[in-house]
Amino acid sequence: MKLKQQLVLNLGLLLATSTVALAQSNLPPIFSPAKDYKTEKDNRAKVYLTPQRIVWQSDESGKYVNNAKRLLKAGNGQAELINTDLVRLKNEGEHKASLLLDFGKELHGGLQLVTGLMKTHAPVKIRVRFGESVSEAMADIDTLKGATNDHAIRDFTLEVPWLGELEIGNTGFRFVRIDLVDDNAELLLKEARAIFIFRDVPYLGSFHSSDERLNKIWMTGAYTVQLNMQQYLWDGPKRDRLVWVGDMHPEVMTINNVFGYNEVVPKSLNLIKDVTPLPAWMNGISSYSMWWVRIQRELYQYQGNLNYLKKQKEYLVPLLNLLVSKVKDGNENLDGMRFMDWPTFANKPAVHAGLQAMMVMTLNDGAQLCRVLGETRTAEKCEATVAEMKKHIPDAVGNKQAASLMALAGLMPPKKADEIISVGETKDFSTFYGYYMLEAKAKAGNYQGAINNIRDYWGGMLDMGATTFWEDFDLNWMKNAGRIDELLPEGKIDIHASYGAYSYKKLRHSLSHGWASGPTSWLTAHVLGVQVMEPGCKVLKIEPHLGDLKFVEGTFPTPYGVVKIKHTKLTNGKIESKIEAPKGVQIIKG
Repeated sequence: MKLKQQLVLNLGLLLATSTVALAQSNLPPIFSPAKDYKTEKDNRAKVYLTPQRIVWQSDESGKYVNNAKRLLKAGNGQAELINTDLVRLKNEGEHKASLLLDFGKELHGGLQLVTGLMKTHAPVKIRVRFGESVSEAMADIDTLKGATNDHAIRDFTLEVPWLGELEIGNTGFRFVRIDLVDDNAELLLKEARAIFIFRDVPYLGSFHSSDERLNKIWMTGAYTVQLNMQQYLWDGPKRDRLVWVGDMHPEVMTINNVFGYNEVVPKSLNLIKDVTPLPAWMNGISSYSMWWVRIQRELYQYQGNLNYLKKQKEYLVPLLNLLVSKVKDGNENLDGMRFMDWPTFANKPAVHAGLQAMMVMTLNDGAQLCRVLGETRTAEKCEATVAEMKKHIPDAVGNKQAASLMALAGLMPPKKADEIISVGETKDFSTFYGYYMLEAKAKAGNYQGAINNIRDYWGGMLDMGATTFWEDFDLNWMKNAGRIDELLPEGKIDIHASYGAYSYKKLRHSLSHGWASGPTSWLTAHVLGVQVMEPGCKVLKIEPHLGDLKFVEGTFPTPYGVVKIKHTKLTNGKIESKIEAPKGVQIIKG
């Protein structure tokens, strides 16, 4: 016992002496990178994924590419002295060793390579090509097929270490091709794992129906947006790694319906506001400043964050006054880039009709927000301008995009708009404005027609091997086309390298674009039937439209918790609904 007491006493004296000595010394305080540097916390997760299959390799004999299936085994990212069970790539004579890996679905991130004990200690030169399709991963960057390194490097040559680990790349991809570059070289490879970087947020919203095709479409739209929820809300993880505020609208609607509140939305809205001093237009596009107003209204309607809305007042009110100043004799007279979507870009009458409708909806949304903020004068100015604009109804010139916006703005009878949209079914649809075409069809009561369009158009991308929705698509592209997840069969058309226009020609075309996620929020809003009636989801109207479905069930996120919903079609055609809502959410049955 005495020995124990003495040890405790000695320890106390030692600690006291050390504390005094430290206090009297000139040593700096304990170093903390988080405190001593200007840092920003990354709210994204990083995980490592094993390839799902080897699509192709340059040699099947085992002489130049040996034991490639080793890469399909789960790894640990650690180089080891045990130099067994490794992949060997060998260049000899005219043969250059290479292989193509498939990670199973579109990802955002890069590649981790773990090497073995090569005969020489020198680094080994390799070429890595990321691709959203097999075709893109196999292509060179040239003027022939449109492959690019825009926004993100997806094709580059580098050196990997002897007995080490290297992480490379930051792009959107599913496929990776690895080539050994130098003559008479050899590479021993233990692992080649994808580095998946994403916001690890729960899918609070859900959708499950009697149609598995619709279920997969809903989930694909949600996943497409999740890939774009990076530091900011992008439109594409491969190429459009930018905050395009107009493109954000379908993405924000998907986020509201699937993930609930996420800080990436206000963070992105604040960014584009901060870099766009008035009277400039966001992204140089007048309609995109209007979309900023409309997104603010959607955000307030779904999340009800008044404190955040108040912080937008200083920018919102002058922007609304700027927009009002661009109305002459009841017609929009917007300058800047006059843009709806790319397929309508050259159609000036359609663009005018669409912008007239956008202005009406924007000023209505702005007036609503101004009344919440106590800005009565600006609200009245917006409402008076809308009343004047409704006296001047432009011709939609048979354009589906323009007709959709006009119906949603109350400038065209919904059924007339549906007649225009229904010509040729999904002919002239676009992945961006397809969402507003679906919304217009719902307003006309043509829910079954919209469901059929979703199955055909967005389902067509799935039939081509898509795991995320594309920047653009046309059902005609499917004729005699090869899938994006296969080597191109003889006689087939390369769907990725052959189509696209404007800024998305050929392989430059993004196969993961957030603006294409419209069916996800549409199915929740109109099939599951969730309509937000009061800001912050305090009142929800549940009005399902099952069409030919036998049942649909799902969940919907609110600031108060998740609402659980199930609708079943009975033998007499009536719908039986079961709804569970958290305290604070009032349910109105439609």
